[in-house]
Amino acid sequence: MNRAFTNILCSDVQGTAQFYQDLLGMKRAGDFGWFIVLSHDEMPNFEMGVLSKDHETIPAGLSSGPGGSILTFVVNDLEDVHAKAISMQAEIIQEPMELPYGQRRLMLRDPAGFAVDVSSPI
Repeated sequence: MNRAFTNILCSDVQGTAQFYQDLLGMKRAGDFGWFIVLSHDEMPNFEMGVLSKDHETIPAGLSSGPGGSILTFVVNDLEDVHAKAISMQAEIIQEPMELPYGQRRLMLRDPAGFAVDVSSPI
């Protein structure tokens, strides 16, 4: 395998990409307008795509919205991300809480409607 990444289909490609840049410090590795590739300096092999759900390359029926998926990001400082989410007025699904398996987790929703789990080890 040469490469693998997740793509988020959305209406607002610029706004959704900016959400991840502001919240998690991701960077634009590529910007084609309808398709933005995000990466992170601390994880050089990680990529995530943000695509226009209405672009001609997206097959009919795939753009009906997210379902059954949670994007998970493990960070060192959950409280910092929580503060950023509040300042960004992100939709918080669940305030930070300690989980029995040794993680502290914040659940929120991105502008495209995806559930986002931001966790850190306790």
